Amino acid sequence: MENDYSDQIAALLAPPSSQSIQEYYNSLKETGKCDGLNVRDNGNHGKAVFASREFKEGELILKDQMLVGAQHSSNKVDCLVCSYCFRFIGSVEAQIGRRLYLQSLGIYGEKECEKEHPIHSTNDKMERDLPPKEMIESLLNGDLSLPFTNRFELPEAVPCPGGCEEEQYCSQSCADADWETYHSLLCTSSSNEQSSVLLKFIEHANETNDIFIVAAKAIAFTMLRYRKLKKSQAKDKGKGLLGKMDNTSFSLLLEAWKPISMGFKRRWWECISVPDDVDPTEEVEFRAEIRDLASTSLELLKDSIFDAECAPLFSPDVYGSIIGMFELNNLDLVVASPIEDYFIYIDELADKEKEEALRITRTFLDALGDDYSVSCQGTAFFPIQSCMNHSCCPNAKAFKRDEDIDGHAIILASHPISIGEEVTLSYIDEDVPYDERQAMLADYGFTCTCPRCLEDCPNL
Repeated sequence: MENDYSDQIAALLAPPSSQSIQEYYNSLKETGKCDGLNVRDNGNHGKAVFASREFKEGELILKDQMLVGAQHSSNKVDCLVCSYCFRFIGSVEAQIGRRLYLQSLGIYGEKECEKEHPIHSTNDKMERDLPPKEMIESLLNGDLSLPFTNRFELPEAVPCPGGCEEEQYCSQSCADADWETYHSLLCTSSSNEQSSVLLKFIEHANETNDIFIVAAKAIAFTMLRYRKLKKSQAKDKGKGLLGKMDNTSFSLLLEAWKPISMGFKRRWWECISVPDDVDPTEEVEFRAEIRDLASTSLELLKDSIFDAECAPLFSPDVYGSIIGMFELNNLDLVVASPIEDYFIYIDELADKEKEEALRITRTFLDALGDDYSVSCQGTAFFPIQSCMNHSCCPNAKAFKRDEDIDGHAIILASHPISIGEEVTLSYIDEDVPYDERQAMLADYGFTCTCPRCLEDCPNL
């Protein structure tokens, strides 16, 4: 297939032109998604974000909605969240009850078992006692209410429009948006003829690397945008849809791909960091194994959702570049747990109220253990945040405030920012010495020449 679509694949992977970049980010600005910011080519590091007004220290610079993202497979054991916006759903009681129920079955999240498999089942007895089965079931079905949970109300879970049990949502609007944007192609409902092969793809991702699920969502996103564009064009021209790739179809596919095209890309097996436990002499073999892993995942995805009109999207180079984009551009998806807020609230009550509340809640807190406050965690690509360049002396930071209860990227000013100043983040721990910083940044493919690095090494 690479040879059949080599020109189209090259076009998909070509860096966007300055004009295309400007048009795309201007369109985002018109929707109010980046007020006070301009995105443009800065001539040195590709795209960059500049302030178009002043920002005070601590002020919100950007609330960026993800283009595509997914919760880590292992994290689904600990956190029940909306599959579109990643807000916690159900109730405090249901969140606690669900987790304790899974523990009673011997199923634990990755953090608790500290193993490599993404979701762990173990027969080893944990060093904590679980509440009686009847009490856990009462939490799950709503028969048992814990004190003060009315102060931490969560939206009721809304089922998947297609009927699968894997995805739930905080609202019908989120359910509909996810269906229209990604999930209608990736739903594992029994009504989907491809559900069995989709489940094989998901199982492979869960057992190897769940970044494949995010890549699949990026492809589904592009395919559904393409179909919508083509349907609109056919309606305008009064023609039926074509069933193969032609020049007109490919121009629409390029337009559908445009949001994904904005992310900096390298093939995953070329840019992934070599783990510390891999000997340097085995690096070539390691990267070959990573490429084989991606190839297996791609074949499973093709069996599930392949469309001849979108064939170039299913080339190994495009798939590998999408995964590499997440490797190089992702900002961790993190949403704080309301369970943590709930138990902190209990702990801060006046003595008498606290004693009475703990009489009821202590059993559950002890059963959850030290990891009671696990947050929702995943991987996401954010269209504007991903344009922010690195600096070892950044003027902004990613930081969730108490009111940020979903998966948006939140960027705050860590220092006052002037009009026209570039907004920068640190991709690494900037508190380490110069040599360590440069070594960590090598995986991103550049040598940092920020003011701090120039001061530390004047010969740069």
